[in-house]
Amino acid sequence: MEKALKHAGLSSIYEKVVSGARIDAEDARRLYDTRHLALLGYLANIARERLNGNKAYYIYNQHINYSNVCINLCKFCAFGKEKGSQAAYEMTIDEIGSKITERLDEPIKEVHVVGGLHPDLPYEYYTQMLKTIKAIRPGIHIQAFTCVEVAHIAKVAGKSVEKTLSDLASAGLGSIPGGGAEVFSPRVRERLCPDKLSGPAWLGVAKTAHKLGIKSNATMLYGHIETIDERIEHLMALRETQDETNGFMCFIPLAFHPKNTGLSGLSSAGGVEDLKMIAISRLLLDNFPHIKAYWVMLGPKVAQIALSFGADDLDGTVMEEKITHMAGGETSQAMTREEIEDLIDRAGRVPVERDTLYQPV
Repeated sequence: MEKALKHAGLSSIYEKVVSGARIDAEDARRLYDTRHLALLGYLANIARERLNGNKAYYIYNQHINYSNVCINLCKFCAFGKEKGSQAAYEMTIDEIGSKITERLDEPIKEVHVVGGLHPDLPYEYYTQMLKTIKAIRPGIHIQAFTCVEVAHIAKVAGKSVEKTLSDLASAGLGSIPGGGAEVFSPRVRERLCPDKLSGPAWLGVAKTAHKLGIKSNATMLYGHIETIDERIEHLMALRETQDETNGFMCFIPLAFHPKNTGLSGLSSAGGVEDLKMIAISRLLLDNFPHIKAYWVMLGPKVAQIALSFGADDLDGTVMEEKITHMAGGETSQAMTREEIEDLIDRAGRVPVERDTLYQPV
């Protein structure tokens, strides 16, 4: 193996990985450029098993996408719709409550709530949503509202982000999902989502949440117009923030799905690119406890292989996910606990059902 690493020009990175030393942006660039995919997986697996052994996590969860009405209408998004569009929808609090009630007989550990930036929903809609979910399932953990949504909700209320987060936490918010980060590059955001919360502002919301003791996840949408260097810059910004706050639980690389978006002429990244992204994320984000292979976006087969390329989490049972599927995602909308455990078993890993905070169930 050492001979192969030397031949591939990866010996110095291997030495850092084995010793637990931190790799830098230049190392990450060399890893992106390598054609030796199996060696990249080997390096990422060293880091993965140091942190998480042979475990592979999943959660029994339920997704609620409360509205697709959005003022941003980013070019890479097939989910968001203009208010008044025939495809636009918004759920009432009662409808959300009904969705929770319908599945009371299932051992759900997390309700995952995200939506568009609706121009008209009042502040009380968001707090009442959380209170309603908690009233129906008192013990549930609610992971809700991306950093972008939190900033929007604060603006709607005319309150600070800190006060808004405190109010949401009092209403039942447990943690924040990682969406909306996209790629922090100003160049990319100017071209694809000029009205969206900026990269530094996204990080600012996350830092505020962490200061309040609210954990969050982080993402990166890759495989569209971003450069490799912009991907690395994004990961480095997340690593620096985690050094400061230690509030991120998991990083989720999100593979871009072009269908039905303003970038429908582009191709999807492909399995090799997906595995590279997972592996390099694991190696560069040494201070993130977990790396997720989100099976809904990757597909179960690539997600399964990713468990040997740095990932230690597959997300969960999901149910009724709309955002990826509106962009042409062809995976099923849910997997059973048995299907996920079988997927993990066949990858040679030990399945561990978890809660949102990665405590084994």
